Amino acid sequence: MKFKTTTWILFSLAILLGVGVYVYELQINPQQEEIEAEKKQLFTFDEKEIKKLTIETKETTYIFEKTKDENQPWQMKQPQEKIANDAVISFLTNLLVSSESERNFTVPKKQKKDYGLDNPLGTITVELENNQQHKIIIGNTDFQGELLYAAIDTMDSSQAEIKINLVPKNFQYAIDRKAEEWVDKN
Repeated sequence: MKFKTTTWILFSLAILLGVGVYVYELQINPQQEEIEAEKKQLFTFDEKEIKKLTIETKETTYIFEKTKDENQPWQMKQPQEKIANDAVISFLTNLLVSSESERNFTVPKKQKKDYGLDNPLGTITVELENNQQHKIIIGNTDFQGELLYAAIDTMDSSQAEIKINLVPKNFQYAIDRKAEEWVDKN
């Protein structure tokens, strides 16, 4: 049984196409997905790099510092000196490092009040071990009430525009707490 030349050409093209799809799916596509995931990530630091958290709400300002004690890893420094509630702080730090932006867009700085960023629900300032600081300003909910508007490291006074991210509503739950929830009850 002898194959025609056109059959061999079609067979060769099918093999080349199959190899091309295989290389794309295993090599190129995962790299592109990883790059896209990094673009959506709010922050690129690890949870263990966080040294200090400052949470400013409409009512008060809370300051927490990491300790060297594994049993009581966080200490509240302000408004009072107490051992921090590890579960509450862990929820917030995990949210900071694992959350992704659903979408982002740029608006003129004068429109920040339309998104609740002039009188925010809260501001979280994160200081890392290398003394780098990051800030997320949490504004109003979006029109569907499912996400929050947030400005991340972009409220520089010299910029004419600000980048607004849509972030999970869990940020509101993480900072909108009573004072006694922030401290360890033991």
